[in-house]
Amino acid sequence: MGAQQMVEQAGGQHRIPDPGGGHEQDAHGCRALSMVWRRCPLPAPLHGPRQGRKPAARRHRRVCAARLVGGGAAPHLPAMPLSPLPDRAVLEVTGEDRLAFLQGLVSNDVTQAAPGRAVWAALLTPQGKWLADFFIVAGADRLLLDTAASQAGALAQRLSRFRLRSRVAIALREDLAVLAGWGESLPPEGVLAAPDPRLPEAGWRAILNASAIPPGDGDYARHRLSLGLPDGAPDLEPEKSVLLEAGFDELGGISWSKGCYMGQELTARTRYRGLLKRRLVPVAVEGPLPAPGTPVLRDGATVGEMRSGHPDGLGLALLRLPIREDAPLSCGAATLTPRLPGWMRLPEPAGAPPAPPGDTLP
Repeated sequence: MGAQQMVEQAGGQHRIPDPGGGHEQDAHGCRALSMVWRRCPLPAPLHGPRQGRKPAARRHRRVCAARLVGGGAAPHLPAMPLSPLPDRAVLEVTGEDRLAFLQGLVSNDVTQAAPGRAVWAALLTPQGKWLADFFIVAGADRLLLDTAASQAGALAQRLSRFRLRSRVAIALREDLAVLAGWGESLPPEGVLAAPDPRLPEAGWRAILNASAIPPGDGDYARHRLSLGLPDGAPDLEPEKSVLLEAGFDELGGISWSKGCYMGQELTARTRYRGLLKRRLVPVAVEGPLPAPGTPVLRDGATVGEMRSGHPDGLGLALLRLPIREDAPLSCGAATLTPRLPGWMRLPEPAGAPPAPPGDTLP
């Protein structure tokens, strides 16, 4: 089997070879998905030889179909969507100190990254403000960071400043690209892939050669906004946003047990002292889609601002707490209605009875 990595999940097996090589081992995805992978048609050059695969082992774990806003799958959307992500880039961290180096800098537990298991984490300022976030995937002798292309160069420079005597090297891999899939789609064989660690419904992400990216029929922006997932800038502001505003706690982007990292003190204090004043919240948009940064008003008073959005009436807005789902807001020429997904936890207003959150957007 050579350098192939076996990833055994609940419900079956899926072989995900590691481009970096290494020994065959089992690893579990960040969140157990008790479903079965189904095969997705992909261009022939992406499929490697299927050596050693026995019929009895051809049980694949299926990636959850995303719950779209409105409570069901829209009939015009593909059942096995693939989406190349040209706005993402890949950084490579190599060297024998790579795990310890990142462990002391980022918000999540880097030791949990493994073939078939990604870790979502963020780099913060010493004051606990967001600088960048990324998905960390482990190869045999390297860590690959799937991050926003607009921030990749600056992120590499920032990380390099902290190397000191650490035996690590950081490089931008312009020959690699990122592919996302959800619904019933399956990652191409021969690539480094893992379930999106934030939500089972989010699907999977893969890193592969840029020249081998298949054509896509999926709308990733619509997909992630339907789930209420942030996507770096413009959803977060460098040196201003804090992680708890953007759901990093509920979505598994913070480790509360791994120990110190840069910005950890403010992040912990915000959580344990209840200091959060704003939240990034999914909104239904009626009317023209507001530009990011457009003020959000309630009864003429500013209560937040628009962040990213989609022409299908989906968006994210940064709103002042408390948030009421039954109170439409104005934003430019549009009306916004907050729609809280099931994964989101908000502090209850003082003296108010708890209100059950909705789990989808209309």
